[in-house]
Amino acid sequence: MKKILIIGGAGFIGSNVGVALRAEGHTVECFDNLSRRGSEILLKRVLDHGCSFVHGDIRNPEDFLKLKDTFDILIECSAEPSVLVGTRGEDARFQINNNLFGTVNCLEFARVWQIPVIFLSTSRVYPYTAINKLAFRESDTRFEYADNQVGVSQKGISTMFTLQGYRSLYGATKLASEYLLQEYGGQYNLPSIIDRCGVIAGPWQLGKVDQGVFTYWIYRHYFEKDLRYIGFGGSGKQVRDLLHIDDLVRLIKKQMGEVGRFRGEVFNVGGSEYSNLSLSETTALCRKITGKKVAVSSTLDNRPADVKWFITDNGNTQNVFNWKPEKKPEDILSDIYIWLSEHTGSFSGLFKGE
Repeated sequence: MKKILIIGGAGFIGSNVGVALRAEGHTVECFDNLSRRGSEILLKRVLDHGCSFVHGDIRNPEDFLKLKDTFDILIECSAEPSVLVGTRGEDARFQINNNLFGTVNCLEFARVWQIPVIFLSTSRVYPYTAINKLAFRESDTRFEYADNQVGVSQKGISTMFTLQGYRSLYGATKLASEYLLQEYGGQYNLPSIIDRCGVIAGPWQLGKVDQGVFTYWIYRHYFEKDLRYIGFGGSGKQVRDLLHIDDLVRLIKKQMGEVGRFRGEVFNVGGSEYSNLSLSETTALCRKITGKKVAVSSTLDNRPADVKWFITDNGNTQNVFNWKPEKKPEDILSDIYIWLSEHTGSFSGLFKGE
């Protein structure tokens, strides 16, 4: 059994990973600043499942001194993930300090104690300016990729896709963090893996319009609140893949046993061509699952940093780790609906205030 440190352990991904690893007998310590709404609920869940907790902020290197144990692996799940930060002229320093300088502090802690790192990055490192210039054809319910070029095919965006262009400040901080981790791998021989995750969805996610969109769509139907298709003609045909949190947890479990042979290698991790939806298709599925129909309006103008189409080409992730997504879109949305139905009392205040 391993001693595992999860940075961002009271977030959606971190808490699910922590609960799953603790159930297998590992010792799990969750490190989190509890700054996100609802994190106190997720904290209670990890504590109830036997994880321990340290209240700390990765922006403060002194907070790492609170960690009194040694660890076999560090899983970095923390981030301020909104792609809208900075697009309306607001101060972006919290996101930059948290996602970039916080990474430096995590890596320094790992370097000093030589702790292998699994770093959860994002598909947002791929520039939306380059993606939206690709050729697409339009079907009744979605946009579909209509060409082949380096780094992209009908299978999706691969790790060979260009990194030239604008990607949002969120994407920029995560890409910069990837480069730092790769240097730590090379200069300090620090075992490490980078997972570029697409949209992750599932129970215990506090979905918002700019993060966790599929959970957001379900709970808007559940509470019978209106929705809106934004940009790209206002038809809801923009496409994203989605990966169940349980599928991500399965991959992380496999990577924990093999991280020692990697030094910052990048792996795409998403629902791929196996699991993806347009917003229009998501609306139809939500109506089927919840039995409710909400009004959906349209805004023609694109929102900053949005993408017309993104499907993850998982590339060699499947071959290297003998892993692939197992849960399809209807299974994912149904799991969210069941969870929401069972925990309405805990989360209704957060969701209804959205």
